[in-house]
Amino acid sequence: MEDTIFLLVRVTIQSSHKTVHDAITEIQQKATCTISDTKKVKVKKLEFMDYKLKS
Repeated sequence: MEDTIFLLVRVTIQSSHKTVHDAITEIQQKATCTISDTKKVKVKKLEFMDYKLKS
């Protein structure tokens, strides 16, 4: 079986940015993540989805 799943991550931050939008943008650009294969699951692709911010 091959499928696509979405995993959500909760992140609590403290930032010197003036807006949370700037902090989110920085995190999106610098974040890394590791999701490993298991005995029964092979991870084929991992990508961060950009959080679209309203201006």
